[in-house]
Amino acid sequence: MNNAAFLIDASIPIFRYYFSLPEHWMSRDGVGTAAVYGYTHWLRRLLLAEQPRFIAACFDESLGTGFRHQLDPLYKSSRALPDEALAYQLRACRKITELMGVPTYASEIYEADDLIGSLAVFNRSLGRRCLLITRDKDLGQLLTEEDLLWHYPHETHMDSIGFTARWGVAPALMVDYMALVGDKIDDIPGVPGIGPKTARALLAHFGSIKGLLENLHTLAGLPLRGAARLAGTLAEYTPRIQLNRQLATICCDVPLVTPVRLERRPIDWAQLLDYSEHLGFRLKPDSNLSPI
Repeated sequence: MNNAAFLIDASIPIFRYYFSLPEHWMSRDGVGTAAVYGYTHWLRRLLLAEQPRFIAACFDESLGTGFRHQLDPLYKSSRALPDEALAYQLRACRKITELMGVPTYASEIYEADDLIGSLAVFNRSLGRRCLLITRDKDLGQLLTEEDLLWHYPHETHMDSIGFTARWGVAPALMVDYMALVGDKIDDIPGVPGIGPKTARALLAHFGSIKGLLENLHTLAGLPLRGAARLAGTLAEYTPRIQLNRQLATICCDVPLVTPVRLERRPIDWAQLLDYSEHLGFRLKPDSNLSPI
């Protein structure tokens, strides 16, 4: 996979370790660093096993300030903002990533998904395939025939065919699907009475949200439970559906710093070892971690 770009959704492993590891590690600042310890070894394992030449890790720094919050104040409103202890670990994870030679990206306006989407477009323009390192189904909308979704290291790679089999809609229709069913995790409300099965059936028949909303007059004739009243419900909730689609769509045209950094750099072991000890754990120098 030397010509593949590994695009990491960093929040996934960080939060996994934040909620699963005991507080056995403490920084010199007196802050627990279990999440940093777990993430650091997760990233080390990835670099050693895959030896990626092109890689970037994207971090979420737009909590409460992103453009989606301006579109809908209730977007992700049920999520508590990180307290200072968690914010400390998020900052530390980003610094560790940079010290390990991996470029990082973050924004106060755009989410990590948007940064990944924009980096994916950049990579494809150079003829590279993308490995999207995440377990978030939202990123499935970015999949092309060449790309893979990978919840590293627990699951096998998922291509666009596997994604379609798993969710019942093709990657290109995932946004339309979420516009109908909503997303409880992100506080995006779905259309009343439309669950996954009905949403898949509607998209299979009409091909898209656009095709559905332009042909509401034909709904009554479909072999769907409650089809006769669906047209009225969809007409009433059309503004919500369109807003949902905006919220769920990953932006792939985020202005990126130039030149775009994706190639791994040599590790400054002195800085990395010093910082890891500051965080309360030790790393051993390993020449295999350096870019090949």
